[in-house]
Amino acid sequence: MISSRAPIAGLPRTYLMRATDALASATATYAIPLLVLVTTGSTALTGLAFLLEWAPRLAAFSFAGSMVDRWGAGRVFRQSNLVRTAVVTLAGAVLLVLPGAGTMTTCVVLAFGAVSGLLAEVSFVAMETLGAETSRRLGNAAHRVQAAQTGIDQGAMLVGPLLGGLLLLASPALLLTAVALLALTAAVTTSGDVGATGHSPEPSSLLTGWATLRRTPALAWLVGGLAASNLATGVLQAAAPITVIDHFHYSTVAVGSVWSAAAVASLIAVWISRRAIDRFGIWPVGAVTAAVSTTACLATALAPSFATYTVAVAAVMAGEGAMTVVLRTLRSRLIPAQAFGSTLAVTIILVLLPLPLAGVLIALVPPAGIPHLLLACAALQGLALSACFAGLRRHRAACDLPHPQVSPLRKEPAPAADAV
Repeated sequence: MISSRAPIAGLPRTYLMRATDALASATATYAIPLLVLVTTGSTALTGLAFLLEWAPRLAAFSFAGSMVDRWGAGRVFRQSNLVRTAVVTLAGAVLLVLPGAGTMTTCVVLAFGAVSGLLAEVSFVAMETLGAETSRRLGNAAHRVQAAQTGIDQGAMLVGPLLGGLLLLASPALLLTAVALLALTAAVTTSGDVGATGHSPEPSSLLTGWATLRRTPALAWLVGGLAASNLATGVLQAAAPITVIDHFHYSTVAVGSVWSAAAVASLIAVWISRRAIDRFGIWPVGAVTAAVSTTACLATALAPSFATYTVAVAAVMAGEGAMTVVLRTLRSRLIPAQAFGSTLAVTIILVLLPLPLAGVLIALVPPAGIPHLLLACAALQGLALSACFAGLRRHRAACDLPHPQVSPLRKEPAPAADAV
């Protein structure tokens, strides 16, 4: 039996690394569109900022896994956060010199958003790898690591938007200083031996992951449904500053409070869904959360007041949080251990691909047309998720039972000890 004493001793450090990294990413992600709207007053540029922030995130998944395999997860995590610290510090110094608004200020903010998004996903892939390595060493206690990581991510979503709104209300420089300090803390917290053991990468690529996805119908159905759901959620996120500030006439702090309330609802949904899956199985829990998310998305488009809008957004994110648990549960059961990294990258790309499209839609649609856009996205989400879970029901045995860990490169079962 493998002793879990060493991994458990290193867990507080690992959790601190993930917490500071996730909080830096969440704060920047939700604050950058606000910063663009405040400095330019342009809803089109706000949508463009969302696009420029998410497009590099998708590109990062094409090489982040290879970097982790070559240099180790701990080293990649440390270096990506050191680079992010330098980029944020440079952006803050430039903004101190430039006027509060203008073309150059806008360009600096947009460029910072693009680079910050890319580095956030590189560090995320490295942190996910570290979490998977720790989970394997803990054996039967692996679920504790995954549960803690999910809680940390949801906690960052809770604190990050509110922190970003409050700091931006004080000054953009203070906001960037906080993000830089968080990234620096994540970097210096990383010990030299983090992720150094148990690293034996398999030769694979995105094509390997794509082949695995095609051979796993249940996973393919789930990814397709979540991609459609992410389009609706992305439009909702990109439109939130415009809806709250221009339509309901509230401040940037109110935008942060909306997402903080949504994060609380998501945390509760994650806690409930884990127990519901144990009792009822993946498919019914996924179907219920899909229905909740779709109905709530429709409600955001029709919300007559800021309070109603806040409740609707919270319900949307609660459904999304529960579906995240469904995705991680299915992923651990359906993806072969040898192809885990490449398949993970492919599924993340497909699920995140609609988010830059959401930025394009917000940039093109005038503010008065945003409710109609949300209605259309919610209808598409409902149709796609209905097809998704109908497909999952046809493969219910694969969803409810552990899947044999078979490599797409070989026919024999993979060693049980390598399962994630």
